[in-house]
Amino acid sequence: MRKLREAVVASHRTDQFAQRAYIFIVHAAILTKSWESYLPALRYLLHNIHSQTPMTSSEFNEFAGYYILDLACRQGELASAFAHRSRLGFAYSDPTGRVDRLLRALVMDDWISFWKLHKLVDGYQKRIMEFKEDEIRLHALKCIGRSYFGAEKGYIEKCTGKDWDQLVKSGVGWELQEGDRVVIRRPKAR
Repeated sequence: MRKLREAVVASHRTDQFAQRAYIFIVHAAILTKSWESYLPALRYLLHNIHSQTPMTSSEFNEFAGYYILDLACRQGELASAFAHRSRLGFAYSDPTGRVDRLLRALVMDDWISFWKLHKLVDGYQKRIMEFKEDEIRLHALKCIGRSYFGAEKGYIEKCTGKDWDQLVKSGVGWELQEGDRVVIRRPKAR
């Protein structure tokens, strides 16, 4: 894919073939979580090819949304994501509202909305959101740890998006009792 991308850039093509090639490259690279491949291709597609050979509005919205999600989730640049969203103005519209709701959830540290959106988005958006999952999961665990003495195992799994065995492997030190009850912390004796 890199050779194809470099060949299109070297030939200065901005026609329909270049557009289709870049769309393929971006989709394939996102699915493999290879940001080193999809980010330059996405930028070139949005800034160079789209200005010469405009994409349909739905395609433009799709790829602009990927770029905004990359800024917010992988790079952690929420201000840049909002600035880019604002700079696009009326050219960008999010018909499903998922990108805007995700930005709002990240700004407000709303891990519940993040996991709900994670179930709703398509495969490409989900792969980009995976860059932020560990940070959101840690935040959810901290919130649960500060708020509860104990909770049901199923609730904790639902809040973190991982099953109990994976949480234990990743270092959660909470105690699982019989009956699927998790002891998060014990009350201090007076």
